[in-house]
Amino acid sequence: MKEAFLYEKIGNGKVKCHLCAHNCSISPGGRGICAVRENRDGILYTLVYGKIIARHIDPIEKKPLFHFHPGSRSYSIATVGCNLRCMHCQNYEISQYPKEHSDIPGEDMTPEQVVSEAELSGCKSISYTYTEPTIFMEFAYDCARLARKKGIKNVFVSNGFMSPESARLIAPYLDANNIDLKGDDNFYKKVVGARRKPVLETIRLMKELGVWVEVTTLIIANYNDSDKFLGWVAEFIKSVDPSIPWHVTQFYPTYHLLTEPRTPISTLRKAREIGLKAGLKYVYEGNVPGEGGENTYCPSCGELLIERFGFSLTAIKMKESRCSKCGAQIDGIGMP
Repeated sequence: MKEAFLYEKIGNGKVKCHLCAHNCSISPGGRGICAVRENRDGILYTLVYGKIIARHIDPIEKKPLFHFHPGSRSYSIATVGCNLRCMHCQNYEISQYPKEHSDIPGEDMTPEQVVSEAELSGCKSISYTYTEPTIFMEFAYDCARLARKKGIKNVFVSNGFMSPESARLIAPYLDANNIDLKGDDNFYKKVVGARRKPVLETIRLMKELGVWVEVTTLIIANYNDSDKFLGWVAEFIKSVDPSIPWHVTQFYPTYHLLTEPRTPISTLRKAREIGLKAGLKYVYEGNVPGEGGENTYCPSCGELLIERFGFSLTAIKMKESRCSKCGAQIDGIGMP
């Protein structure tokens, strides 16, 4: 165990956690909504420091990040736990585990071991992913600081339901962040167990703090697939920065939404068209390899610049981050 970041003592042995936007008040012996931060005798502890439940080497495109060192590999880690309860979570076995069990599983690792494995495997970055990285902030922070010294990049794959304090804490060591923007206020309340406003604030703040941001919306039929909602998302992203890539991704039945259908490809096409018409430079269709919507095109002349199939780059037709046809600058970090 390790004493938690970002909490205050509020009397009678209670503490208030300021790590995420829930701002949980926790009585002695209790845990926060994430179920991995526990009040023991008036001190808040993280129960998942160094308790790695998953670690893999992934293509950076899997995060998904398409404008951050394309074609590179990322050493990816997670602990159990999450601050949301998404009914469609694809990693629910580990994200929701602490809410259903009293133990905290995981392989004990130190930040030094994580960074060493990333370095030895030739990974360009470390991704804090699979579950919400905010809930294992203390470990991610220590890993990120050490990785930065070694020249290894740091990536969050996040639901964005952070506090401004935690965003400002990690941002100096964070290079990229893919943030989910899941639905409208009603969707967040009924399907996710949260609120939308803090997510919007995190997207804006991360961009202001110099972190490369990409946004993902998993589209579920009859939940968040209306033209009105998709148009609103596109306009919001544009208001932050039209160069932020937007990934509109296919849902497949899982967890508590097993009876809902896969998202039609036509819906993804519609969403992509809405995003481009709104003025976004880069909109991608996810989870549908080979359909063409995962390619990068020049926003100025329409030239095909990066051709993808799933998580693989099959052709690169740009040089020094510029379009090979018209010479336009293509936004991103570590672009070919």
